[in-house]
Amino acid sequence: MSVPAHGGSLKNLLVTEARAEALRAEAFDLPSVTLSRRQLCDLELLLNGAFSPLEGFLCRADYEQVLATARLADGTLWPIPVTLALAQADAEGVEQGKPLALRDEEGFMLAVVKAAELWQPDQALEAEAVYGTASTEHPGVRTLLQAGAAVYVGGQVEGVQLPTHFDFQALWHTPQELRRQFNQSGWREVIAFQTSRPIHRLQRDLTLEMAKSEQANLLLHPAVGVTKPGDLEYYARVHCYQSVLAYFPLNIAMLSLLPLAMRMAGPREALWHGIIHKNYGCSAFIVGPDDSSPPAADGQSRFYERYAAQEYVAGFADQLGIRLISVEERRYVPARGCYLPVGQIEQEAEALSPMSDGDLKHTLARGEGVPEWFSFPEVLRHLERVHPPHSQLGFTLFFTGLSGSGKSTLARILHARLIENGQRPVTLLDGDIVRRNLSSELGFSREHRDLNIRRIGFVANEISKNGGVAVCAPIAPYQATRRAIRQLIAHYGAFIEIYLATPLAVCESRDRKGLYAKARQGLIPHFTGISDPYQEPEQAELTIDTSELAPMEAAQRILLYLVREGFIDADAASAIQ
Repeated sequence: MSVPAHGGSLKNLLVTEARAEALRAEAFDLPSVTLSRRQLCDLELLLNGAFSPLEGFLCRADYEQVLATARLADGTLWPIPVTLALAQADAEGVEQGKPLALRDEEGFMLAVVKAAELWQPDQALEAEAVYGTASTEHPGVRTLLQAGAAVYVGGQVEGVQLPTHFDFQALWHTPQELRRQFNQSGWREVIAFQTSRPIHRLQRDLTLEMAKSEQANLLLHPAVGVTKPGDLEYYARVHCYQSVLAYFPLNIAMLSLLPLAMRMAGPREALWHGIIHKNYGCSAFIVGPDDSSPPAADGQSRFYERYAAQEYVAGFADQLGIRLISVEERRYVPARGCYLPVGQIEQEAEALSPMSDGDLKHTLARGEGVPEWFSFPEVLRHLERVHPPHSQLGFTLFFTGLSGSGKSTLARILHARLIENGQRPVTLLDGDIVRRNLSSELGFSREHRDLNIRRIGFVANEISKNGGVAVCAPIAPYQATRRAIRQLIAHYGAFIEIYLATPLAVCESRDRKGLYAKARQGLIPHFTGISDPYQEPEQAELTIDTSELAPMEAAQRILLYLVREGFIDADAASAIQ
């Protein structure tokens, strides 16, 4: 017997082909908006019924109730707001009561939403309600507040077609398709296991144990939409999931990809996941000790208390309609040859904690062996291709600092020495060079300067992911932009941020062009350090004050860092005397 959908019935917002053709014809005269990757994920789960009972993007009454009570206005349990957020420029042509076409990045119309309501949200209030904090240190809050959304559009959606997936086509399933497959296979009890990380021995052992104890089958249901910063890139993760299936008994587990844009909202998100898995036909779902909790910037602390998600979901157990399976933190006990819950490990017994994502990446980067008890050979082979030793990895040296801090000088020295070393192709992306060749049409407004830096980041990413070295030396004053570039490059290469913390007075004294003087006279608007802020880096790999070091000394420090981390051999550093 199939598990009832949340709210009673599974929604399907895709219209008939005749209606779809009519909507396509009407769309020529409609305002339209190109959806972000996050919005595309939300739309797909609306259209296919995974967000049942929603029939569109939340209107204001539902939105406010979700924030206040984790329920829709009619009392239905729903913890995360699903909204259509538009920038002011995109919202200008939208009229209340009129339809709005929703398009993918290639311009294909996927759906039409009737804009029943438009309003300006209090996103700080939303952050506090959903995430429990308005601090931009939380990556979910940062995404929410920095998206530039000025208007929310609520209304019913008519779907023309689902977003197209060209990859892993056998692994994409709608809720209807999974429910049908469960029934055809005789799967009456199905446990959902959702993750955004590769599955190692711990996760295999735990899920298999749950399946045996519950006499149920397993749905491996990884979120492959927008996931948290630092997660392994999409294709490598899916290959890992496919490989690990061989370590489950035949006909016990299946793999299906979930196009979910994660919010990283801890307890509320865990509850949301339960509703989504229920709509896919699962009867139970697993919640871990730190479920849906993103790592803090220091890599150690947590945004949510351990087990907070489990406790929160348990409070709705009688209303949720899908069973919660809570799991305790586990460690590997060599004497027993298995993982055990920490509460079952004798105090004197040796117990090894599983490797964190950061530890695993660092181990692979150094070319060190990963313990056999931690993962599977096939999974590690996929990870080794994505995280090769630093000696084989492309990387970006990203200098940032005030004008006159020494960025260009150091960039030129490093560019020359790395070419001399001859291990990789090296490209210099100095600010002036980029302005002449890549961004000559841009001015010096905040928007144009930001766009210039993002172009540099895009080019540097292409260089790094193809095994080369990009040496970049822009001012790059805004933390959000530098963070976005770091996240982009870190998927395929290494991002090494070098902050030149040279005092402003020293920078002014070096100004041969008189730019600082003109800026102080008001002749140059938006000048970094004078009339526009410079936001100091939060996590630079190196911080150097060039008022204290000669250029060659500063360059030597950088080269020694590259040697220590395994990016280059010692010959490059010794070349500088």
